[in-house]
Amino acid sequence: MTAANPSPAPSPAPEDRRRRQARRTRDALAEAACDLLLERGIAATTVEAIAERADVTRRTFSRHFTGKEEAALDFVRRDADRINALLRARPAGEPPLLAYRRAVRAWLVDPVDPAWHARPRIRRLLALADSEPALFAAYQRIRVDAQEESIRIVAARLGADGVRDVRPAAVVDAAAGVLLAALRLWARGGERDAGAADLAALVERAYDALTTEVAAAAPESTTEE
Repeated sequence: MTAANPSPAPSPAPEDRRRRQARRTRDALAEAACDLLLERGIAATTVEAIAERADVTRRTFSRHFTGKEEAALDFVRRDADRINALLRARPAGEPPLLAYRRAVRAWLVDPVDPAWHARPRIRRLLALADSEPALFAAYQRIRVDAQEESIRIVAARLGADGVRDVRPAAVVDAAAGVLLAALRLWARGGERDAGAADLAALVERAYDALTTEVAAAAPESTTEE
């Protein structure tokens, strides 16, 4: 007897194809926005030019982004979502600050889907965000949204009320602030030996600095007579 021919693999569902196509379109728009902002500057870059560079219509742009700044910084939002997904997946018993630090580390060293710092031009774009108010404002909105989600994740880990209990916000603001400080130093060219491949080490040094300072600032225990 001859073995029956195996059934052909099912074709991807239409919804999956649409999602992949939407992701490709969004990525093309984000790439175009990043390229044009760095080539022309933010004032000379229009949404129409971004859409034309990505070979889509102005209407398609508006389905994905509210403005050119959001488009250029889409990689920041995407990777912030990745950090939060990694934080959510950390072991339940892990202290929240350590969990956030390890989530960031996993994001930075992921060999399959490299973090945005490994992509060309990103260092220049982050440096530009420091000097362009509209781009900086967009960056801040993305950062705040990501931290709000991190606070909800940490609150759930602690079984705490994320609104009334100060611990989730304190942990996230401290942990995210350390990451932001390292990224800004890297983008500005501080520690010039810290290229993309060494950013993870720079972030680790920044977290070490925080934990050292926290330990040094801990109040001495006292006993009442």
